[in-house]
Amino acid sequence: MQIEDLALTMTPGLGVKGIVHLLEVFGDARQIFAASHAELVGEAELREPVAKELLRKSGFAMAERELRYCERHAIQPIASSDQEYPALLREIPDYPHVLYVQGNVAALAGHNLAMVGTRNISSYGQLVCRRLVGELATRIPHLTIVSGLAFGIDVAAHRAAIEHSTRTVAVLANPLPEITPSQHTSVAREIIESGGALVSELHSQTKMKGVHYLSRNRIIAALSSGCIVVESPAGGGSLVTAQYADNYHRTVMAVPGRINDRTSVGTNHLIRTQKARLVTSATDIIEALMWDFGEDPELFREQPATPDLTRDEAGLLACFRTSDPLSLDELHDLTGVDAGELTALLIGLELAGVVRQLPGNRFMKL
Repeated sequence: MQIEDLALTMTPGLGVKGIVHLLEVFGDARQIFAASHAELVGEAELREPVAKELLRKSGFAMAERELRYCERHAIQPIASSDQEYPALLREIPDYPHVLYVQGNVAALAGHNLAMVGTRNISSYGQLVCRRLVGELATRIPHLTIVSGLAFGIDVAAHRAAIEHSTRTVAVLANPLPEITPSQHTSVAREIIESGGALVSELHSQTKMKGVHYLSRNRIIAALSSGCIVVESPAGGGSLVTAQYADNYHRTVMAVPGRINDRTSVGTNHLIRTQKARLVTSATDIIEALMWDFGEDPELFREQPATPDLTRDEAGLLACFRTSDPLSLDELHDLTGVDAGELTALLIGLELAGVVRQLPGNRFMKL
């Protein structure tokens, strides 16, 4: 990482694609600033005002301030020419030349999987995040869950990764070390403490205008081998992330939902239009990504002998004293739990593989 790398990103008139173009022409940031006016305007076909800004080295003062800022806040800037820069991200045509990272930089180069979805998460979405991440954590070495630390599916995915001792990376749409939303500051701290990282392409002197969320989504998609949409309405940022993933030739997956749920309209549409592969388990994801690494005991944690259930789920499971099916009404009489909460708990037991639903709204212990 050189001062020229930061200065390049802070040169007025140069955007992300302009920087990528210059790097393709000259090789690295030092060579760009060493280029003559004729080379910048002729060979690189830069507009005259931008070429003059580069020749004046007008971004260097800001770059020096940024380096001091990063040192004060334990932020590591990484240039696309650095060995630590994630290889998957460098593949896309609009990669950010500099990433700002807090935490474990190595987390950016694992087996990365993006998990995104609606902010209005349902109990079903919570259970799916926890279940899928838990299954994958026992089977995929160096797994990293990538998301955006937003409300809903994003933070549920991060929390599921932390719960299952799996690294997770949060890509933010604001400069570090600020956390947005501020309510997730404690989760951000846990992400770093558990071996994950916080990432942003925005330096501290960025003028925030609320327009960086969509560009943040491209980084979530590009950092990952595949993207899973857990829950989504007909529109929203998670579908934009899925579109980025598809454009970058990543594998797009979606979890199906009930046809009358608003938060499943987007995911069901992705599946119906064959823009995403239907996934309901870790096995589906592993097959879609071709992540079948075999069973090396040195790489994988041992699968727990019993499912990881919440206290309420375990209590409900205890009501199934025999293999005989029980109806929803019978379960209500046994537990006193209302129908809505019962349904959520039963979904959790189904996802855990210990209960199966039968015709007639009956359930059987497996």
